[in-house]
Amino acid sequence: MRNQTQLLSSRTRVKPRYALLPLEGIPFSRLPEWPGASVRVFAGPALGAQFAEYMLDLQPGQEGGHQADGVVEHFFYVLSGALVLSVDGRSYALEEGGFALVPPTRGFSAKALAAASLLLLRKRYEPVRGIPMYDTLVGSQEKTRGDVYCGDPGARLQVLVPDDTVYDLAMNIFTFDVGHSLPVTETHVMEHGLYVLQGKGLYFLDDSWMEVETTDFIWMGPFCPQSYYATGPLPSKYIYYKNVNREIPL
Repeated sequence: MRNQTQLLSSRTRVKPRYALLPLEGIPFSRLPEWPGASVRVFAGPALGAQFAEYMLDLQPGQEGGHQADGVVEHFFYVLSGALVLSVDGRSYALEEGGFALVPPTRGFSAKALAAASLLLLRKRYEPVRGIPMYDTLVGSQEKTRGDVYCGDPGARLQVLVPDDTVYDLAMNIFTFDVGHSLPVTETHVMEHGLYVLQGKGLYFLDDSWMEVETTDFIWMGPFCPQSYYATGPLPSKYIYYKNVNREIPL
């Protein structure tokens, strides 16, 4: 936050195929399903995204939830603090690095045990005949294996949601040691919602390199050229969503 003696400036970029949104420029909102929570909206259809993603800040005892509607699935990732997630009468304790994917056929409630900050992604589930509905998935980053990516030990990928066609989304965490990068400039039909968990680096989006750092959010639309290069002094880490495992709508 700049004081009154400084000039206003911003790294924010909102383009037709991507957006870079530093956290400092996103005002707080309210959501009916999360009374009392401080909400920052990262992405939604108004931006061009086919999903919605928020950051929720909860004080101890604050809670929210959702009644099953058979339409919208929810993914949680705990950035800090602790909460209890209850899904159809079963409770799960989630601490920093904990995550959960709740199918659209399950209602849930979540209550903060301590001051908590979390990412919440909402997406319309895409059913396919012959593919069963998945059950609630709960895990933690700490217990998720990090695999060497494309032969580079300085780039490690953690797959939070199993790579299986019962799921129509992927949530992964990439960690890059300083000086390491994605091996190519990717261009693909999947869109991304990406949040920088740690460190800083240079992201290539569409036709430009731009600096990114901890707490930045990036939306990447379909077929937006993209790549990443980690700069110092710490390893950089980001969590990202992509839509996968479904036919392309025509």
